[in-house]
Amino acid sequence: MSVSEVVLIKQHLIDPEVCIRCNTCEETCPVDAITHDDRNYVVNAEVCNACGACLSPCPTGSIDHWRVVARDKVFSLAEQFGWDELPTIEQAGATTADDSLATLVGGDDAPSQLNAAVSPASTQAPHSAATPQTNLHGVKNPIIATVAGNLRLSAEGASGDVRHIVLDFGSLPFPVLEGQSIGIIAPGTDANGRAHHPRMYSVASPRTGEREGYNNLSLTVKRVTESDAGEPIPGVCSNYVCDLHKGDTVQVTGPFGTSFLMPNHAGSNLLMVCTGTGSAPMRAMTEQRRRLRAAGQPVPGRLTLFFGARSPGELPYFGPLTKLPPDFIDTRLAFSRVPNQPREYVQDRMRQRAADVAELLRGDTFVYLCGLKGMEIGVLEALRDACASAGMDWPSVHQRLVDEGRFHVETY
Repeated sequence: MSVSEVVLIKQHLIDPEVCIRCNTCEETCPVDAITHDDRNYVVNAEVCNACGACLSPCPTGSIDHWRVVARDKVFSLAEQFGWDELPTIEQAGATTADDSLATLVGGDDAPSQLNAAVSPASTQAPHSAATPQTNLHGVKNPIIATVAGNLRLSAEGASGDVRHIVLDFGSLPFPVLEGQSIGIIAPGTDANGRAHHPRMYSVASPRTGEREGYNNLSLTVKRVTESDAGEPIPGVCSNYVCDLHKGDTVQVTGPFGTSFLMPNHAGSNLLMVCTGTGSAPMRAMTEQRRRLRAAGQPVPGRLTLFFGARSPGELPYFGPLTKLPPDFIDTRLAFSRVPNQPREYVQDRMRQRAADVAELLRGDTFVYLCGLKGMEIGVLEALRDACASAGMDWPSVHQRLVDEGRFHVETY
């Protein structure tokens, strides 16, 4: 075959060293080109159309990797499932990325969608957000943290065991912002004898640390004991983290996240909607505002929180939340499994406060959703209904919020 007959394509690949297995890419892909096993997330070159929909939601950037290869020699799914690291450009049969891109040949049988230029719109952070540090430590150079505390947040006897974990980094710098996440590597190996990949956890403390003046941070972690289908499946990393003792050391990667960040300008409003451990970034943002207020700094922006759980005993930070003054934060709790009471979810509470929600959406407000994937549709419908009741067009409001970096979602 002559060079003119060779069809090169730009194959989309995921970096297994940086990927934190959050499943965002697979859920986002509109053509179901992305799949996973118990170790790696991979992209099917025969299905991927290079639309870029999966790129901006990825919290680590692991999704944005490409190799130019001959169309008949693409990396198979079996090869990708076996990787511990991406192949080099030389292993892909190219010299440099730029040189290879210049040799792309169309050809009548070449799928044009695979050769399409990739220029996705980026998910924006709030315009006044601080600049985050990301990917300072990966699986090859994790930072070692010491456990400074492990407090049970859920009530004894509650069906869910939720923990507040404090990690101390000593003299090693590890800067994080509210809304960012870190990865934790569980010790040991998986069923195939390979080291565990990091699992991601949202940071629950503000940028000044769990204990102000100390180089530490906190996490909100729920012990996983069963699958979504109710089958007994102990979560390897969640159980490891929940069983940590003070003085234990932990391998940490990250930090991750460049868009799910809080605004820095004092007049901004925060509309926060969460369930369960999705409260972690909301706690971080709320505590940052509380500390600014305690220091005498003017913070006129409004904080509004809709927080859901099965019962008060399973709601993380229930006690501290009830002690925050109403002139600081407007909190509405929703419980779905309280005996002798009707089931109530966060979207129900939002509908009860539709006028207030609509007023917030008209102003300098940033919206944050975090928690179980199942909450997302209900919350979006509640926002739509709140807008409709106030004579506002939700699709245009929603688009404005997205375009201005005001609408952030992290569900799992």
